[in-house]
Amino acid sequence: MTTTATWFVTGTSRGLGLELVRQLLEAGHNVTATTRSTERLTEALAGVDTSRLLALEVDLADEAAVADAVRRTTERFSRLDVVVNNAGYGFLASVEDTTDADARRMFDVQVFGVWNVLRAVLPIFRTQKSGHVVNVSSVLGLVSVPGWGLYCAGKFALEGMSEALAAEVAEFGVKVTLVEPGYFRTSFLTTDSLALPTSTTEGYEAIRQMTDDHLNLQGSQLGDPVKGAAAIISIVASGDGPLRRLLGSDAYSYATGKVRALQADIEAGRELAHSTDFPQS
Repeated sequence: MTTTATWFVTGTSRGLGLELVRQLLEAGHNVTATTRSTERLTEALAGVDTSRLLALEVDLADEAAVADAVRRTTERFSRLDVVVNNAGYGFLASVEDTTDADARRMFDVQVFGVWNVLRAVLPIFRTQKSGHVVNVSSVLGLVSVPGWGLYCAGKFALEGMSEALAAEVAEFGVKVTLVEPGYFRTSFLTTDSLALPTSTTEGYEAIRQMTDDHLNLQGSQLGDPVKGAAAIISIVASGDGPLRRLLGSDAYSYATGKVRALQADIEAGRELAHSTDFPQS
């Protein structure tokens, strides 16, 4: 990555995305920041030199709008080096209480919105034989828990797409990183960012209790967004490392527990797996 790089970051008006933009600008990088509210973003960046900032209100589900944002980025800064797909929100409900509209809205942001960004930036990265894609997933892209079915479905999809992408673009000198945070002390668990179902079905009391517990967790999450944003910048600056990068000790605990459980399931099914082959001649 060049000393002064151009970053394209989605989901920047609050939380980890906002902190990332702040640190990038303070380090002298060029930043295109997409958001649902440029007014909220600029207010949050009060006191920061924003002369290298291009703040854009973009509907990530609108492919033409995304392509235009990328075009405006290269026109303003003459190049593009790093893309961070960070936009997203939480949704806590049972699978049964998740409506079709809920699911489509989530996938528009977490999956199709990311795909729109990638279709716009990958031709640039391929041509210049360099670039870094950072897809912000979650430890819930590796581990699924009750009540988070829709959110996990979106992040699991992002993980699968990113793993394929990394193999596809490696020959072009393009790097892909999946960032998998645990619970960070942002507004993610407030009703500003955490969507809830319009109605709930009797019998899912445990999920309703989980919802209350998560809302009450706000302010005591382990993850520090300042350190999380700095870690993302460091990962890109190094230009190396594994595909998946966990952020937070809780994320590490969840992920290692999932690996153990998955290994146990695989070994328990070994005999069945082999029994479904054709006989070896």
